[in-house]
Amino acid sequence: MMYELFELCVSKVLLHEAGFQRNPADRGNWRGNKLIGTKYGISARAFPNEDIRNLTVQRAKELYYRYYWTPLNVEGINNAEVILQILDFAVNSGKGLAIRKAQRLASVKADGKIGNITRTAINNYCGNFLRDYKHTRKIYYEYLADKYPNKYKWSLNGWLQRIDTKLF
Repeated sequence: MMYELFELCVSKVLLHEAGFQRNPADRGNWRGNKLIGTKYGISARAFPNEDIRNLTVQRAKELYYRYYWTPLNVEGINNAEVILQILDFAVNSGKGLAIRKAQRLASVKADGKIGNITRTAINNYCGNFLRDYKHTRKIYYEYLADKYPNKYKWSLNGWLQRIDTKLF
């Protein structure tokens, strides 16, 4: 069941992380002093041993499963849409940040690791965790675009579209 949810979630993430690009303004596209690129959201900076230009969708999914899905430890979170939001935020902004934002929202220790306490707090959140987490993401992205307009203003619309992605 969880692997099927992974497949569904990663297919949504890939809607926003498709194709090869070599944007010199995106620091993830650089390996050392060389502009390599990003494909399917797999960046040269984060995955220095991958052949980015020739990366396949299947290989990207393997990397997502190993380096994002498994470490996120989302099994046990009851809302699949919340799981998608955490995964997408982790891919876009880093696992630690995505988890810490969820933990702060759920009023638990923000240690960057999802365990039983975090899952229980998310599942028992007083209010609408999905809505509030999406709002947290929006505020974060708007902050980045405002603080670093030369680096991130061009990304803001795409980031906000990601937040609105739904599984069903």
